[in-house]
Amino acid sequence: EILDVNPRACGMLGYSREELLSTPITAIHPKEMPQLLAFAQSVFDKGYGWTNELTCMTKSEGTIPAEISASVIDIAGRTCLIAMVRDITERKRAEAALRQYSDNLERLVEERSAELRRSEERQRALLEINNAIIANLNRESLFTAVTQALRKILAFDVASICLLDRKRDVFRLFALEIPSLASHPFNVGTELELQGSHVGWVLEHRKPLLRCDLETERQFPVEENLLAAGIRSYLAVPLVARGAGFGTLNIGRQAPNCYSDEDGVILEEVGKQVALAIENMVAYEEIAQLKSQLEQEKLYLQEEIKTEHNFEEIIGQGQNIKRVLRAIETVAPTDASVLVLGETGTGKELFVRAIHNLSPRKDKALVKVNCAALPSGLIESELFGHEKGAFTGAVEGRMGKFEAADKGTLFLDEIGDMALETQAKVLRVLQEGAFERLGSTATQKADVRIVSATNKDIESGIEEGWFRSDLYYRINVVQINLPPLRERRDDIPLLVEHFIGIFNKKHSKIIESLTPDAMSMLINSDWPGNVRELMNAIEKAVALSDSKTLTLSDFESKKPIEVHSNYSSVKPSSFREQKKSLVDDFEKEFFISALLKQKGNISRAAEQIGLRRQYLQDKLKKLGIDAGQYKE
Repeated sequence: EILDVNPRACGMLGYSREELLSTPITAIHPKEMPQLLAFAQSVFDKGYGWTNELTCMTKSEGTIPAEISASVIDIAGRTCLIAMVRDITERKRAEAALRQYSDNLERLVEERSAELRRSEERQRALLEINNAIIANLNRESLFTAVTQALRKILAFDVASICLLDRKRDVFRLFALEIPSLASHPFNVGTELELQGSHVGWVLEHRKPLLRCDLETERQFPVEENLLAAGIRSYLAVPLVARGAGFGTLNIGRQAPNCYSDEDGVILEEVGKQVALAIENMVAYEEIAQLKSQLEQEKLYLQEEIKTEHNFEEIIGQGQNIKRVLRAIETVAPTDASVLVLGETGTGKELFVRAIHNLSPRKDKALVKVNCAALPSGLIESELFGHEKGAFTGAVEGRMGKFEAADKGTLFLDEIGDMALETQAKVLRVLQEGAFERLGSTATQKADVRIVSATNKDIESGIEEGWFRSDLYYRINVVQINLPPLRERRDDIPLLVEHFIGIFNKKHSKIIESLTPDAMSMLINSDWPGNVRELMNAIEKAVALSDSKTLTLSDFESKKPIEVHSNYSSVKPSSFREQKKSLVDDFEKEFFISALLKQKGNISRAAEQIGLRRQYLQDKLKKLGIDAGQYKE
């Protein structure tokens, strides 16, 4: 029975005073009644007591570790207990943390003591190797530094480093020194199979491989070659950095019984230093490669934002073109998405460039993506970028057009030809401003203004199901319709004069004018190809003219040159069969030539022609080529 409580007890347990007085003690210590009764009995026996082994349950059924000190008190002739209860949650946490700290400290002391027990000679040697290789970031100087320092610890007649090519599952001899041997069975660049080789075993088991005498201890086929070259004993250790194994460090001697297990421990320590040095070297090479890639990206983007003829301005003074220019002046300062519609050859890219150049984003890139020129399998990589190894042929990571256009403008040309699957992903970027590179789960952010262009009727495409309506409403915030050239005939004389000036310079001509009938013909033609067709007609006339004045005859249609082909009379299905046969014959000759050069070695042949080994093996099987018959 609880006779009385103070406010602090109510607050700690979460009850009101009335609730707590009507609560049985079993609700406060539901699982500890035997312990509580034993504690209470000890207090009655001694007149006082103390414990920190009990807990109290709150009204919300939470548990509080408690420290309880109690004594006997007489109330109106009844013998009672008065208990002072303290919440010791923080103390318990501190004690646990202290125990953990003590355990960690003890473990660290043990580890440090073990480390300090290493021999002073090995420490000096490792320090010397570390100092020797830390400043070498290119392959040649790094291996030279390694072998020079290593020779002071362990003698050798041959030393080498083999690195794993994970794409092809083979080892490649990265570096080799044979100061005491007349010859060696391998050269730098030689490949060794991952399975069934001594270096493969070392990397798989992550421990040294010691051969005291190859006369009696040969296990792997490659060891026959080592013995034939005069190597009797060798030692190989794994190269591991950040938990990943990527190669081996190997030394050998012409005499037997030159190395011991202790030497294996020493060389393994050296291997750890060499692994870090190689990792730094690879990082340095990757940085250099990325720097080169960024420079190429910069040049690429600079080329992307150039127009074909580097137009300085939009040519035209007619009402139709002025209406378009007024619309551009209105929408350009905003961030609204713009859809430019117009027939082929109306100069949609030129007007898109004008929108960008008049916008607050003009100091950033205008990046163009021709949705019609890229296969559906590549456009996603082009738009969002990819990581190294994301797909076959992705030998390095690459930023996408959305990243390149960050803070700038992305021009989606011929957006009507974009695949539905890609439309969904572009829509997500427009809605959330986020995307992932191919082969990556990391979300990228991009602040991009979208300007699109097409000559297709997208509204019909929505009805027919080849264009998403939600994407259309996103890109079509503002729509600009470019008039065809037949609706701006007043601008044709200005365009003709402009193009003549451009092509005079290009073709070293001095065309000064057109005859009236020639100009009349140009003005009154329908020009289904619009400005582009007019430009091509002017260039052709300027290039072929021998006078200073273009006449009507300079624009007369010329009979096209006939191209005769052996396939002109072949039926389509027969043509495809002949074409496939020709391709197969070419591939056979190509692959057989590579196998002959590499003496039937499929791995070397694949590397020579830039294919994966498995892919080449599949092609050879499909074409019925047996690589074995081209071995020596």
